[in-house]
Amino acid sequence: MTKTLILLFHPDLKRSKANAALAGAAAKLDGVEVADMQAAYPDSMDMFRDGEREARRLLAADRIVLQFPIQWYSTPPLMKAWQDAVLTRMFYVTYETEGHALEGTPLMLAATAGNVPESYRPGGRNMFTMEALLAPLRATAHRCGLSCTAPFIIYQADKLEAEELEAAASNYAATLKNWIAGPLVTRQEAV
Repeated sequence: MTKTLILLFHPDLKRSKANAALAGAAAKLDGVEVADMQAAYPDSMDMFRDGEREARRLLAADRIVLQFPIQWYSTPPLMKAWQDAVLTRMFYVTYETEGHALEGTPLMLAATAGNVPESYRPGGRNMFTMEALLAPLRATAHRCGLSCTAPFIIYQADKLEAEELEAAASNYAATLKNWIAGPLVTRQEAV
């Protein structure tokens, strides 16, 4: 069985509707570990203090999901701190033993947004497409040699009714299940 690691970057999961529902549905899948990063690192992260532990966790996974709410057209602060601490360590400090070993790992972005899909287009309220807003993360995946799949996006995340939220969580679990069941290229084949 393969292992899928979901790193959940929500600043306050107790107050979340959508991210909590998505994480709950994902956690029920076989071989899936959901890590609440804010609970693990309430005071941010340090490359030397926390980087080695998080690098080991990434290297133990066959697939990685970065799940987060989009905040002011970007990621939550802890997610950026994670990138700075863990990816900088793996790809600039310990590339031969860690970064190189991570290359080829499949990656999925799972994001929630507060507005309607039509707002995320040229001329829309948010001016940019979701694809454009996620470009820095796709560029990071490319730089790290990670195989980035199509993102999973939930719109109007804080406005969904209970039935809509349940359907979104079920759709997320089904999307993950299909992704996990798909072919897994070994890291050596991908490099």
